[in-house]
Amino acid sequence: MEKHAGMDTPLSALLRLTTKQRQTLLKLGILTTEDLLRYFPHRYETPAPLTPIAELAKGARATMRGRISAIKTEKTWRKKLPVTRARLQDHTGAIMLIWFHQPYVGRMLRDGAVYTVSGAIGVRNKTLYCSNPVLQHQYASARGAENVSETNPVPIYPETKGLSSRWFYFAVRKVLAALPDTAFVDPIPEDIRSRYRLPALRQAFFVIHMPHSATRAAEAARKRFAFEEIFYIQLGRMQLRRMRDEQETFALQKNPEALRAFVSSLPFPLTSAQERAILHIQADLTKPRPMSRLLEGDVGSGKTVVALAAAHSAIQQGYQVAYMAPTEVLARQHFATISALFRPYRIPVGLITSSECKKFPAKSGAGSTHISKAQLLKWTEEHAINFVVGTHALIQENVRFKRLALVVIDEQHRFGVNQRFSLTQKAAGRMPHLLSMTATPIPRTLALTIYGDLDLTLLDELPPERKRTITEIVPPHQREKAYQRMREELAAGRQAYVICPRILQGKLGEDLLALAAKNVTDERERLQRDVFPNWRVGMLHGNMRPKEKEEVMDAFYSGKTHVLVATSVIEVGVDVPNATVIVIEGADRFGLAQLHQLRGRVARSSFTPYCFVFTESQSAAAMQRLRAFRNAENGFALAEYDLELRGPGELSGAKQWGISDLGMEALKNIKMVEAARLEARRLLEEDPTLAQHSKLCERATLASMLHFE
Repeated sequence: MEKHAGMDTPLSALLRLTTKQRQTLLKLGILTTEDLLRYFPHRYETPAPLTPIAELAKGARATMRGRISAIKTEKTWRKKLPVTRARLQDHTGAIMLIWFHQPYVGRMLRDGAVYTVSGAIGVRNKTLYCSNPVLQHQYASARGAENVSETNPVPIYPETKGLSSRWFYFAVRKVLAALPDTAFVDPIPEDIRSRYRLPALRQAFFVIHMPHSATRAAEAARKRFAFEEIFYIQLGRMQLRRMRDEQETFALQKNPEALRAFVSSLPFPLTSAQERAILHIQADLTKPRPMSRLLEGDVGSGKTVVALAAAHSAIQQGYQVAYMAPTEVLARQHFATISALFRPYRIPVGLITSSECKKFPAKSGAGSTHISKAQLLKWTEEHAINFVVGTHALIQENVRFKRLALVVIDEQHRFGVNQRFSLTQKAAGRMPHLLSMTATPIPRTLALTIYGDLDLTLLDELPPERKRTITEIVPPHQREKAYQRMREELAAGRQAYVICPRILQGKLGEDLLALAAKNVTDERERLQRDVFPNWRVGMLHGNMRPKEKEEVMDAFYSGKTHVLVATSVIEVGVDVPNATVIVIEGADRFGLAQLHQLRGRVARSSFTPYCFVFTESQSAAAMQRLRAFRNAENGFALAEYDLELRGPGELSGAKQWGISDLGMEALKNIKMVEAARLEARRLLEEDPTLAQHSKLCERATLASMLHFE
């Protein structure tokens, strides 16, 4: 064991690790002592008063003490999973103890020894048993646990194959015992800790892993680590914003006449929210520092038109615009929309994806035409094309602009920080203005945290002609009723989507739920044959070749295909106003935000839209979520509900933000998030480069690098 262990000491220097344990820890990202200490318990087992075995009742949680016998570990006949059984007897009776997936318990137990166990009591074949009980004895009497009392809460850690909660318990204790007080250098300034009553780093680590009580101390430690994570992210994002603000940019001239002319040329009136957003963005474009703005709007609120107003202003003043979309389907759709709206101005528009390049207008003067990639790159670099729409292909090194003044990123959370940064570096020595957009419902606390470097504009208003989608949860026995509604819509000349969770049928070896999930291939065939024989049913999924996808979408846009069976590939941005019905198979398999995006595909016209949510789930939690989806007035309310209902780490898309479960808990607390923002801003005002807070600077930089990739 190292004499001077620190927070960055490799675990292998303090613990004896098998090859398998090393590999598992590596997968979990646990390499150093600090990594292990930040692997927090997800709950605590608080021993209840001892209950005589004769007084146990089904459904209760109880603590029992008795002598162990009849220890046996075997594998189940069907799945070959290890099960350990043992008999616990006290002076009043006996009960069977059963551990699933914990073969080490059988090796640890000693026949004839007295143990204290806690767990839930179940019944099978009229006989009581205790499932996966926690052995208080295994903690209290083990070497290195001299200070543990049988009345203290026992931390329970998330388990993974090869590493049990018990292993983490003792590993953490050994590490804490090996670290001197000087190892716990606290990055958070003392005045901030004092203001919010946050424990110091060393105290917080000890308390969260070895609490003497079940509530207050551990809660204070969790509050400290939650605040710390949000604080680091806020600090990192604000540093990025400060660096961006220092860059030279293209300051546009105010031209209200040109803006009014563009708005007047639109084939529809703008909402008040769109008008406000356009004015905010126009003001940003005239400033000497680069715009950094996030436009968040519900599905169908008209974000694209707001972006095009900014693009028109930039192009009219001799600059170029880049518009990046997350999918080829959406990029082609944007190219078609932009070409149509910019047709009166004869603005050259280009499209670049991994599979094709196009230009509008064509040489003939009408429509668009396919061109070679080399030709598109040449025209873009020479400024012969003003507006380039594309996917990730836009950030390739050989894509160059001459006067790139505005970058628009659609569904920006689908791109990593490095990808977004790469596109903003194509402005030939200057930093372009950045407009990010998202239709994904984001709770306010999450938006304030992950977009701390962006100004936020909300489009909280839908066009007045849009009607609210009628959403119904459809159990298996009512499917025909939904299909009949679809037939009526199809007979009236409308179109429909059917969304399936899978592309192909489940394979042998997968779980039963996966095998049962509807797949696009079989469902399209069934619907064409048995449900909609008089209409044309098409199919779209991510494994199709780009040319096939384009042909399928063209057929649907033109009305040649009446029903489109697809995966969630159509989730973002696909706009077919004539589609008024969407069926979502296996709806309980989708996140709430994803369901909301899918429902938005049919809220695109003045016709009444319908969303039929098909589910075979009997889970109370799943039905609660689906009812919340059905009743939600808008995406913003749904996002807040999702955060509250599903808890830390489960919010749709939360994992991709790179925020831990503990950090997600903090996002339920708006006061904590605002406090973290306030302290981050105050600290940067006092020390802009964090020169006096080197450890804190290191943490903030790391947070900005690790999050949101």
